[in-house]
Amino acid sequence: MVSSTAFEEGFYMPAEWETQAAIWLSWPSNHKLWPGYFTLIPAKFAEFVATISRFEPVHINCIRSLQAAAIRELNAARADLSLITLHDHPTDDVWCRDHGPIFVKNKRTGEVAITDWVFRGWGGKFEASLDNQIPARIAETLRMRRFSTKFELEGGAIETNGTGQLLTTRAVQNNPNRAKGRNDTAFHNALRNMLGIDEILWLDGGLANDDTDGHIDNLTRFFHPGGLITVIEPDPARPNHLPLAKNLERLRSMRTRDGKPFDIVTLPLPAPFNLAGRDLPPSYANFLIINGAVIAPIYNQPGDARALGILAEVFPNREIIGIDCRLLLIEGGALHCLSQQQPA
Repeated sequence: MVSSTAFEEGFYMPAEWETQAAIWLSWPSNHKLWPGYFTLIPAKFAEFVATISRFEPVHINCIRSLQAAAIRELNAARADLSLITLHDHPTDDVWCRDHGPIFVKNKRTGEVAITDWVFRGWGGKFEASLDNQIPARIAETLRMRRFSTKFELEGGAIETNGTGQLLTTRAVQNNPNRAKGRNDTAFHNALRNMLGIDEILWLDGGLANDDTDGHIDNLTRFFHPGGLITVIEPDPARPNHLPLAKNLERLRSMRTRDGKPFDIVTLPLPAPFNLAGRDLPPSYANFLIINGAVIAPIYNQPGDARALGILAEVFPNREIIGIDCRLLLIEGGALHCLSQQQPA
């Protein structure tokens, strides 16, 4: 008997603004990833968890040996522990957007299932053997069906509006560190069969100094099926200026399902900065949409207030909350990178 695909059964990847059952995270455990700063990271992470717990449940991959310390940090941050569940799932890193499951939902039955893609630490840059097991562990914990594939995909590399349109970058998906030897047609079919995607909208490059090679969640996000918010760099002397201008031009040529131009809102980048000996890739686009709120990264810069104001205009019915992400960015990501939503 030939098994049916997730798409054939009626599954699709919901947009992030659709109702969520929970947010999944992975507790910090690897001291080497924040050299000289790790002792500050659990409290910052707990602040994020506490903020989410004001609105919805939180599930955290956290090995048993760290759970008591995690609970102390969460109590100090005044998190709602009644809405937080710790799971003894070992990980290599914190970036649950990329190593966690990409959830799908059945349009006909409402069933939620897990899609399990290969994760190799952003094209083999970092150890990821434990991370790659997380979708299967979560499927077992939640007793959910799991659709698996041999293809490599990171959750931060894709952005969908829930209508079958997916936005991504060639810098990631066509990078030889992920695509060498891959059958591209089969990969695109996997996006359709696993996530219900039937149209890929391509941008070219990403931000300078981004370990992911150019994840879309630092660049451009849907805020409704026909709306896009995209980062720009107003200073022509900075390296991101030209690539982001080209991205904006490309976005203006794209069309919605109705054949109309997208409603495009621009979001200026924060000023670049160096921390822990690294030039870091800050972006205000790395926000997380949750039930009733948007949690956005800020960087103790004058542009923070403007960014939060733009997000308030884009999401008028949600509370906009800023969290300082300078420490988190030492390891290359911010709030969206840390999290993965489970649809209701």
